[in-house]
Amino acid sequence: MTKLDKNNRHQQRMKRQKSIVDESIQQANKDKGLLLVITGNGKGKSSSGFGMVARALGHDMRVGVVQFIKGALSTGEETFFRRFPDQVEYHVVGDGFTWDTQNLEQDIASAQAGWKICKKLLNDPTIDVVLFDELNIVLKMKYLDTTTVLADIAERPTMQHVIVTGRGAPEAVIDAADTVSRIEDVKHAFRAGIKAQKGIEL
Repeated sequence: MTKLDKNNRHQQRMKRQKSIVDESIQQANKDKGLLLVITGNGKGKSSSGFGMVARALGHDMRVGVVQFIKGALSTGEETFFRRFPDQVEYHVVGDGFTWDTQNLEQDIASAQAGWKICKKLLNDPTIDVVLFDELNIVLKMKYLDTTTVLADIAERPTMQHVIVTGRGAPEAVIDAADTVSRIEDVKHAFRAGIKAQKGIEL
């Protein structure tokens, strides 16, 4: 096959592909606020959520962030996004990883106090995107009632997007979501004895 033949064959294949893609785009003509769930045991769930927060800011949208669990840690994302107080309402409501706190009542109380903040964001029509970081873990541990949380999320403004991260997303959360991504754990530096790195994990 000559180079010209290969190019022509490729062009025809891409034309067919473009037709399929264009038709799919044309059929996707609805607007609605999405519930996105990012779960799984692999690294990158919060990173993905905060990537969408950055994208939203690029569109001059207002964002609310509530971080569960990670309260004892100083993170780069908190330091960075607090630089935009007019666009980002940022709350850290956790007391640290559950194996560090070792206090069930405290963890439950922190989660419940945090959800009150979440409800305020969900009731605010000026907030375009809300990120509930590590909420899946809180639900998995039953610190909050999943049915109540999903009901509150369902009552949000029509065009408000909600992103929920954390491993172990309950099936009810997955069922309620519009988009679900499960990040696989293939390999992690920590298991080779490498500590968490600034700009990567922190």
